Amino acid sequence: MEYELSHLMAMGLFASFIVFLFIGYPVAWLMGGLAIIFTAISVFSDTYFDTFIGLDWGYSSIMVARIYAVMNNWILVALPMFIFMGIMLDRSGIAEDLMTNLAKLFGRMRGGIAIAVVFIGVLLAASTGIIGAAVVLLAILGVPLMLKHNYSPQLACGVVCATGTLGILIPPSIMLVMMADQIRVSVGDLFMGAVFPGLLLGALYAIYILIHAWIVPGAAPAPKDAEPVSPRLLYNVLLAIIPTAGLIFLVLGSIFFGIATPTEASGVGALGATLLALVRGRLSIAGMRDVVQQTTKTTSYIFALFVGATAFSLVLRGLGGDEVIESALTGLPFGPQGVVIVVLAAVFILGFFLDWIEITLILLPLIAPVMITLDVDLVWFTIMFAVCLQTSFITPPVGFALFYMKGVVPKGIDMVMIYKGIIPFVLLQMLTVVILFNLPAIITWLPSVAYGK
Repeated sequence: MEYELSHLMAMGLFASFIVFLFIGYPVAWLMGGLAIIFTAISVFSDTYFDTFIGLDWGYSSIMVARIYAVMNNWILVALPMFIFMGIMLDRSGIAEDLMTNLAKLFGRMRGGIAIAVVFIGVLLAASTGIIGAAVVLLAILGVPLMLKHNYSPQLACGVVCATGTLGILIPPSIMLVMMADQIRVSVGDLFMGAVFPGLLLGALYAIYILIHAWIVPGAAPAPKDAEPVSPRLLYNVLLAIIPTAGLIFLVLGSIFFGIATPTEASGVGALGATLLALVRGRLSIAGMRDVVQQTTKTTSYIFALFVGATAFSLVLRGLGGDEVIESALTGLPFGPQGVVIVVLAAVFILGFFLDWIEITLILLPLIAPVMITLDVDLVWFTIMFAVCLQTSFITPPVGFALFYMKGVVPKGIDMVMIYKGIIPFVLLQMLTVVILFNLPAIITWLPSVAYGK
């Protein structure tokens, strides 16, 4: 009876979190508050009804040491550095130059401007990783340009929304840093494992654009007044790409060749982005202050979630929530691969209603031990998990990229157009999961080469 009651309370804790999240309570305070409330319920029940659930204030006091361990984690130093790097690079104005020159380079072909958006999105993803900034920037630069050349509004919105979210997957990704901390795997392994899946997604987006433009010529027509490709244009394109490519090489190359840890590489990236802004004349005292303030706010938000999630996870485990999940998954009659499919399907569905941060901080640490028990490669599974989570940015009703997009698109584009536009790209992300599931070497090969595993 004790076992069943504690498990019912664990399910009640998780259900309460979902309900109050939809009501609109701040996530960090909600997780920490529910941890305290359910501990109090357990203590009250044990004291007055002799239920012996076993969750008391002594057990909950462990969260002090847990929170200290989170704040003392050297890996998480990379978070504010990568956030600073992304915001500073956004201020440098590099993306504007890239859009101008790449649109001219690809402009003579059908779908060329959309291809340029994908290319720039991949570069931004590998150098910033800030989803809101990437989506807004690509929307401001790309959507009016595509509409000017008579592109379908649905295609223009879908390309920007999907490409702008690549930064959550392609390293240096703050999501992968958080995942590495939660399940105690190497950040470098996750960074290396995510490179090819991120590029695969970008390639599938580009292929879809070309096929769609060929089947429906009116959706992405070639402009009639496109500038011819010339040595001067190629030089300008190269000049626009080199700074961003150089920064990416400094950050990821230093990790790949073992020169720096991901934490050290984040400092290199932050310094490199600052120097780029300085060289381009975009750095000022006021600008630096604004970047530091934005970095501090974003970092504080993330670490508040860490504190709340630490308390929530501790109480959930104290109530046997991890046992409920483990017994439910290991009891499935599908084998390890079937369990992985069920988990990924559940993550995809949860992404419609929950933010990636809540899923990462609450669900991933509970599922990872089950994957270890089933002898599933944790790096492979985590990257698959991350690809599924990427869809949470572009699936209604909680898809944040959709709302970032709506806030900056020209008048005349409504949410229905944006929703229609992202459908093919959600399907492409699902196709990517299928490909990665059947060809795991796409994820595991680069970490094995980089670190000899």
